[in-house]
Amino acid sequence: MDIAQPGGANDTASGIDLYWIPLGAGGVGFVRFNGRVYEAVAARLERRVPQDLYHTALIVSIPEGRFTVECAWPSPDANTSSRGVVVEGPVFARSAARSRAFRYEVRCWRDGVVPDLGEARGGAHRVSADADTARRLIDITQRVPGLTWGRAPLPGVGDMWNSNSVISWLLASCDLDVEAMDPPSGGRAPGWHAGVVVARAGVGHQ
Repeated sequence: MDIAQPGGANDTASGIDLYWIPLGAGGVGFVRFNGRVYEAVAARLERRVPQDLYHTALIVSIPEGRFTVECAWPSPDANTSSRGVVVEGPVFARSAARSRAFRYEVRCWRDGVVPDLGEARGGAHRVSADADTARRLIDITQRVPGLTWGRAPLPGVGDMWNSNSVISWLLASCDLDVEAMDPPSGGRAPGWHAGVVVARAGVGHQ
């Protein structure tokens, strides 16, 4: 995605905002219920207290426009251009991606909408106010690696690739301090670490 680059590196209208959204917020309850079951099992296996689960999204603003950046599953229909889809990937297994029900999509959507954005804890968290960084993030959405959702992305990574991985991959690939971006107290964002590891390994940067 080529973005014109007028002006200097910084602009008061430019920035990257990170949102921590409770899993299943604004939905019919199915995602929230399954998330709670998953977290209850994970907490028991890891011998810890269950935590609130979060998924993440970005709003990227530059003088040329405002973009929503998110990863969603399943892909609702074939009209991907209508919602700014730049990458599609498989869920659970590459062979399953023949069915749209097992395909996720990475969106970089000018003036797009994240339905549950208003449920985000603490609202917008500004992680960069640099116009060049914001433009770079928009540009590299097309290079997000289409790894398999629900699987460890690299050997030895004890975390699965998912929507949070896409967001942390983008932020880490822009050399932002992802280690300082913690979810709200008492919560966690599965997949976040996986995205950081993959970015640091240089996967998807070519």
